[in-house]
Amino acid sequence: MHLAEFIHQKSYEKIEKLVRRSAITFIPYLLLAAVLIAIPFVLYTFAETLFPNLFMSPITNALAILVGSGFLVAALLFLYTNFVTFYLDLLIITNDRLLDIEQKTLFARSVSETDLFTIQDVSSDVTGIFASLFNYGNLTIQTAAATEKFLIPNVPDPNGLRHLILDLCEEDRKHHNPYIINPRPVSGHQIVPPAA
Repeated sequence: MHLAEFIHQKSYEKIEKLVRRSAITFIPYLLLAAVLIAIPFVLYTFAETLFPNLFMSPITNALAILVGSGFLVAALLFLYTNFVTFYLDLLIITNDRLLDIEQKTLFARSVSETDLFTIQDVSSDVTGIFASLFNYGNLTIQTAAATEKFLIPNVPDPNGLRHLILDLCEEDRKHHNPYIINPRPVSGHQIVPPAA
């Protein structure tokens, strides 16, 4: 299925940006999977060194291969599941709305959406040494819609995304209310032309 069909893209709608979590945040899962995959080989080497006659019997040899293979399959399934949830977490920013697709588990997904003109506040949060070095962080979007708050974790360049979303919100507000001359007035009042 094409992305436009999945989000039911409107005829006037244009996808401005697709945002996934920062790739640097997947490295801990890769390292853990590498350790898990290495465990059966290390244990087999130690067992063969300490007990040279242990794997002479075809039954113990077959049992060791079966247990090791099961462990490897479990480690690869762990890596695959985490990759799927990492890769399918997606923030879609269009010129009309914002869609947050959160892949919770392998077979569970949550999709939230809001119109850009309902967004009230966008804040970015970069915390920690790695987040500062690799420029990733959390994006929090406050809306006046049914889903009041969107939290998108570990996005690359959260400050740039915040500016992009705020700029698109301004444009969308002008489209939804063409009488607004100054969409963010200082005094708190909007300037509306007199009725004809």
